[in-house]
Amino acid sequence: MPQAQVASLRDIRQMIEARRLYAKGIGLADAHLVASCLITPGTKLWTRDGRLRGVALVLGIDAGLP
Repeated sequence: MPQAQVASLRDIRQMIEARRLYAKGIGLADAHLVASCLITPGTKLWTRDGRLRGVALVLGIDAGLP
């Protein structure tokens, strides 16, 4: 099974600043998932967490769960 690339803490912090993800209601673990999806081409995020899904939608990485 393919694995997503692991984003470094530096990459995560830069992503949060560059994409203005602070105060969106997601934590560091969620931001780590988002960053890993962004650096692994073709990776989509499946979640039922409303705030995390909102971020994923905006960034184009939402898998589209019903």
